[in-house]
Amino acid sequence: MRIPRIFTHQTLTSDLKIDLDENASRHIAKVLRMEVGRDLTLFNGKGGEYPSTIIDVGKKIVRVEVGEFSPQDRQSPLPIHLGIGISRGERFDYVLQKATELGVSRITPLFTERTEVKLAGPRLEKKWQHWQQVIISSCEQCQRNLVPELNPAMKLDEWLPHVDEAARFVLHHRSEISLSETQAPKSVALVIGPEGGLSETEIVGCGSQGFQSLTLGPRVFRTETAPLAAISIMQYLWGDLG
Repeated sequence: MRIPRIFTHQTLTSDLKIDLDENASRHIAKVLRMEVGRDLTLFNGKGGEYPSTIIDVGKKIVRVEVGEFSPQDRQSPLPIHLGIGISRGERFDYVLQKATELGVSRITPLFTERTEVKLAGPRLEKKWQHWQQVIISSCEQCQRNLVPELNPAMKLDEWLPHVDEAARFVLHHRSEISLSETQAPKSVALVIGPEGGLSETEIVGCGSQGFQSLTLGPRVFRTETAPLAAISIMQYLWGDLG
């Protein structure tokens, strides 16, 4: 039987008995229907994980006994910072989920010229919280213990000057340069547009900030396909896939 993995914001220490927060408790008791004596794994995004055991299931709170710390994080040796144009609905959630599974270390949602999603103020904050939960849920599933950093959403031209990764790529189908022609970098930044891609002006702007134009082949990928294909190739060539 697979042992469920649960994220918590709480401080974790071996041999500690704690009441999990209401959201985690509800998920364990109501969704997973776990009972006293069942094992689970806790992590809080600060590194490592804790095998734990349920010792009480109440109406609102689940109490657990925290076991011995395990330092394994399952991080890729290649830090990847994904700057991704915000797309509509489930497409963006899908990119966040799969990019997390593929091992990205940082994600910045970007507003670009062709971004059709209108978000600001409380609505943007609520959406950011939703995106954060998508990433956490993906970490629970794929067994990552360090949660990728989700930066605040910002305009592309505001983001570009602050990118400091060793290798920087802007993906678009009009380039002729492929990843196989690039030497292994210590870290990578990758920027990809929303539906409709980046404008010519934006591509030029990326180039002025040290981003190298990149293509993945002769076919034009959808906005939810392109980052996952690129990240997979990077992890195969320079990271921990394959």
